[in-house]
Amino acid sequence: MAKNEAPLNEAHLIAVGDIAPDRAVPGTVFDLIRDDIRKHDVAFCQLEINLTERGSRLPQVRHTSRAKPGVAKDIRAAGFNVVSFAGNHCMDWGQEGFFDTIEALRAEQIAVVGVGKDIVEARKVVTVDAKGNRIAFIAANSILPMSYWAEANRPGCMPMRAWTIYEQIEHDQPGTPARIHTYANREDLAALLACIRKARAEADVVMVSLHWGIHFVPATLADYQRDVAHAAIEAGADVILGHHAHILKGVELYRGKPIFYSLCNFAMDLPVDEHHAESKGFKEIQKLNPDWTLDTRHSYNFPTDSQKSLAVKCVIADGKIKRLSLLPIFINRQSQPRLLSAKDAEFEQVIRYLEAISDDQRLGTKFVRDGDEVLLDLA
Repeated sequence: MAKNEAPLNEAHLIAVGDIAPDRAVPGTVFDLIRDDIRKHDVAFCQLEINLTERGSRLPQVRHTSRAKPGVAKDIRAAGFNVVSFAGNHCMDWGQEGFFDTIEALRAEQIAVVGVGKDIVEARKVVTVDAKGNRIAFIAANSILPMSYWAEANRPGCMPMRAWTIYEQIEHDQPGTPARIHTYANREDLAALLACIRKARAEADVVMVSLHWGIHFVPATLADYQRDVAHAAIEAGADVILGHHAHILKGVELYRGKPIFYSLCNFAMDLPVDEHHAESKGFKEIQKLNPDWTLDTRHSYNFPTDSQKSLAVKCVIADGKIKRLSLLPIFINRQSQPRLLSAKDAEFEQVIRYLEAISDDQRLGTKFVRDGDEVLLDLA
């Protein structure tokens, strides 16, 4: 083997955040990054939209849209071959939309994880082979509108429910702020850990995707996230991939394994018209982030923080992760992600933001610049 030649069994994996193309020509959302994703043997993302022309919007849905089943071709053409659909939008258009989405993805040879016709299928470990390395994927969801989770006789996603308690601090002061405590549903956590142990016994690398956390609020993590992530790693997970928050959250190393509490968005349209911008529901959510302003001329109407994003890159050989790095991303106002080089001003902005939010939550993570990538200091 030549000095700079990669081993024959060396596989490259990339994992990114949420995708939801909602535009006339859906594939254009990937135009600035498609070639970068396609270089990898395995590419993973979280799907935040139904691919269907059927079904009715469920009454408990707060905000949703949908795309045609043909968008699955655009997702595959962008290089993605493993998709989690275990999120708070999986059942937005009822069972018809749910199954149409799964069928459309599978028709494009995309492995779908975290959902199924019943709880057994939703908890199924999806394993892919990449140059002889067996990589297992598990996906679960904590952001659960009523009846979105699968049961013995009901389709849906794999649940990782969490409960909330509000503790009044000053009992003699009505209306004062409360402490917020969250904790994991013990049955769901036990099921998740059983899936991880099964995957650990059968695969070389175990990737766990969790749709969870507090959306839009900078830095803050919920108690249950740390509990679930730490337990997942103790059970055998190699990498925790967080989704849903729509902004970056901190990165933690636990027992030498990385926890990405939120990878932010990746290729996600959010067109907003004047009527929606003035609605009570949207204004309530908008208050969660102090830097959230709208420009209805563009498709990316998320907070300024949401333009900073990440991809996780793993080099896997001989059944082990040989190198794990972060690839900073910037998302323009047309919702298009772009990989950054160290020469880009936004590159340093993303890393400094990661450092700030990780320090805010006392995660103790150190980030090491290495050319156009960022390493986690394992020392």
